[in-house]
Amino acid sequence: MSALFTPFALDGLSLPNRIVIAPMCQYSAVDGNAQDWHLIHLGNLALSGAGLLVIEATGVEPEGRITPACLGLWSDANEAALGRVVEGVRKYSDMPLAIQLGHAGRKASSALPWQGGQLLAPEAGGWPTQGPSALPHLPHEPAPRAIDADSLVRIREAFAAAARRAARIGIDCIELHGAHGYLLHQFLSPLSNQRDDAYGGSLENRMRFPLEVFDAVRAAFPAGKPVGMRISATDWVEGGWDLEQSVVLAQALKARGCAFMHVSTGGLSPQQKLVPGPGYQLPFAVRIRQETGMPTIAVGLITEPEQAEEIVARGQADLVGVARCMLYDPRWPWHAAARLGARLTAAPQYWRCLPREHAQLFSGAQVGGR
Repeated sequence: MSALFTPFALDGLSLPNRIVIAPMCQYSAVDGNAQDWHLIHLGNLALSGAGLLVIEATGVEPEGRITPACLGLWSDANEAALGRVVEGVRKYSDMPLAIQLGHAGRKASSALPWQGGQLLAPEAGGWPTQGPSALPHLPHEPAPRAIDADSLVRIREAFAAAARRAARIGIDCIELHGAHGYLLHQFLSPLSNQRDDAYGGSLENRMRFPLEVFDAVRAAFPAGKPVGMRISATDWVEGGWDLEQSVVLAQALKARGCAFMHVSTGGLSPQQKLVPGPGYQLPFAVRIRQETGMPTIAVGLITEPEQAEEIVARGQADLVGVARCMLYDPRWPWHAAARLGARLTAAPQYWRCLPREHAQLFSGAQVGGR
C-alpha cells in the first residue's frame, strides 16, 4: 500500500490521496474575472488524479492583486466568472477544490512575470501600494502607504466577503496566503512591520492582524469546510521571521480551528539567502507538525514520486504539494501511482489510454468496444 495514495481528511473534507496541487498564478484574468484559460487550465489539472486542487492566489480587493491580470473575488462579476469555471470543472471531476485568498500588500501592482515582474508605475497601469509600514520591498521603489485603522477593518472584511463568495460557488476549502512576502506575511515579519501600535512590535502584536483575518474567514466559511494557511516559515534573513515564530503562529492558529499549515519559505526580502534543492523546505514542515500536531503540506522541489512517498510514509508531513512539475507533467499523479504500485480513479474518457503494463492503474476501469 502506497502511503501517498491513502485517503486523508481535513476537517469534514475527505481527500482520496495526499497529493495537493499547490496554487500557481496564471496572470490571465481581466479585472479579476476568470477567463476561458482558467477553465482549460483548472479542468486539465482536475483530471490528474490528485487529492486536492488549490486555485491560484486570488485578490480580495483590486489593490491586493499581485498584477493587473491576477484573479479576484471581490465583486459579483468576479464571483460569476469563477463560478462558471467551477461549474465547468465539476461536470467532469469530483476532485476537491480549494482557493487561496490573499492580498499582495507592498508587492502589489507588479508587471506580469514575462514582462519583467517589476513594480508598475501608475502611467503603466499600476496603482499605489499599501503595507504594514511605509517600507518598500526594494530600496529604489516608492514606499507603500502605511495601512491605517480603517483600512485594517476594510481589508479584514474583504477577506471575509471573499470567503462567503467562495462558499456560494461551491469551493470546498480556503487557504489564506500568509507567505512569500505578501500582506499577511508583511505583518508577521519585523523586517516589513515596524508599526508602533497594537499591530507591530512584539510577536503577539505582529501576529494580531493575520489572526484577525483568519478568525473572520473562519466565521464566514461554512463549518466543516476547512480553512488553513500557507506561511513562509522563515525569511532566510537574520533578524526576520523565522521557524520559532512560525511554531508560535501555528499554535495560535490551531487554537482557532485552523485545519492545516502549508509550509513554504522566503519571498519577503531581496536579502534572503537560501540554496534551493530537493525538499529544502521540508524540515520546516516537519518541525511545525511535531510541535503542533497540525496537518501539514510540505512543498519545495518535491518532484519525484518516491520522494513524496517517503515524506508521507515517514510521517514528515501529511500532504505533499506539487506545482511546477504539474504544469510540466499534468498526469504526474498517474505516473506516481504507476511507479508506486497504487491505483487511482480517472475519467472514463481516458480509460483506454493506459499502456499494457499499467492496465490495472485505474480503479473500476472497464474498456469495451466493437
